[in-house]
Amino acid sequence: MSKTAAILITFFLGGLGVHRFMAGKIGTGILWLLTAGCFGIGWLVDFIKVCVGSFKKKDGTPWVTE
Repeated sequence: MSKTAAILITFFLGGLGVHRFMAGKIGTGILWLLTAGCFGIGWLVDFIKVCVGSFKKKDGTPWVTE
């Protein structure tokens, strides 16, 4: 996934956990969905991780490709 697409998805749909579902992290995706991104704190952490390129998929590979 391109960095721009990942940033946009995380920014607009991150509170619903969409980025976590897409990365294969179903359990935390459900948690994000039920708690609005862990009350915004988890969403912010994930958004920063996506921006700097350190957000990983469930298998440990980078979610964002340059």
